Amino acid sequence: MNILVTGGAGYIGSICSEILLQRGYNIIVLDNLQEGHRAAVPPAAVFCVADLSEPTQIEKVFSSHKIDAVMHFAGEALVGKSMLVPSTYYVANVACGINLLDAMIRHGVNKIILSSTSATYGETKSVPITEEHPAIPINPYGKSKLTFEQILADYRAYAGMKYVALRYFNVAGASAERGESRRDETHLIPKALDTALGKISRMEIYGTDYPTPDGSCVRDYVHVLDIADSHIRVLEEIDRLDGEVFNVATSSGYSNLEVFRTAERVTGRSIPVQLCARRPGDPATLVASSEKLKRVLGWEAAHSSLEEIVKSAWDWRLRFPKGYPD
Repeated sequence: MNILVTGGAGYIGSICSEILLQRGYNIIVLDNLQEGHRAAVPPAAVFCVADLSEPTQIEKVFSSHKIDAVMHFAGEALVGKSMLVPSTYYVANVACGINLLDAMIRHGVNKIILSSTSATYGETKSVPITEEHPAIPINPYGKSKLTFEQILADYRAYAGMKYVALRYFNVAGASAERGESRRDETHLIPKALDTALGKISRMEIYGTDYPTPDGSCVRDYVHVLDIADSHIRVLEEIDRLDGEVFNVATSSGYSNLEVFRTAERVTGRSIPVQLCARRPGDPATLVASSEKLKRVLGWEAAHSSLEEIVKSAWDWRLRFPKGYPD
């Protein structure tokens, strides 16, 4: 089976490609390398440099390769940036996604798994969040992802597209060969580890006055290997699951300050911290129920204790302290 992985040179896409290859799938990676890294693409994957904003480039990929299904990771994913330049998010996460869907239809490819987000829910009305929780996003990132989920539902109704949307919570950790290496890092765990390595002088924690036990944001962390496993399980059952939305989560939450303390413990190093004001668009608590994914597919997070997540990310950073060579 041939799977097109958009954004396959990025963090989650490259590791999902790695695990797909291990499980016997053929992988075509599409990435414009704006944020991804050529060195992150598994050597056994076919790699196509292409931009989803350019329909002619997408057409070339589909014309040159037999594709049976698409895993769609490409897009913009930073909450803070979305508050400053929302147009970038609607172009990348909506308009470019439509270009992809139209190419799929032209070439008879009717299966897609969407990398969506917990940000579609907005401020939580109840914890843990289930898929029935109202989707009222409070930032352009979440709004753009929810809009594309709705577009997928339209393509399903009117064009026969089969889709599943996976709403992740905080993805972290690493495989042995691949990890997080962004040019402009904003995620908490990698920044804590970069501080432990001395690459930055201190890690920043945004907000200490949230209505949480220690005043800092609480998030549900999922190991990237568990994310990859959820994608493959959905792929294998997509005919049965057509049109469904699933949380990919652990039903457990850790505060930013707990993450900081765990990073100090795992690395054995002191990590200077700067406490900052809240960032616009950050909900206080995002912890989700994974009961639906467990009930329907038997999925459970196998690697997602905070200790294992941080240790895997730290081990990767010690092996690759400068990240990817490009």
